[in-house]
Amino acid sequence: MIRINDETPTETLQEVKVGDMITDGFSKTGRVESVEIEDDGLYKVYEFYLNTDRVISTKR
Repeated sequence: MIRINDETPTETLQEVKVGDMITDGFSKTGRVESVEIEDDGLYKVYEFYLNTDRVISTKR
């Protein structure tokens, strides 16, 4: 299981794929159904949509 938080390296975030089990270390845990990466010019926002209808988001 991969923990996603503000200290997760960018390389690890890039490697997360559909089907991986991830957690935010608190209440959000599940299997990744989709991944969205948005680059707004200042930050990259990573959003991981889980099979539990929750979303784990982090930005770098």
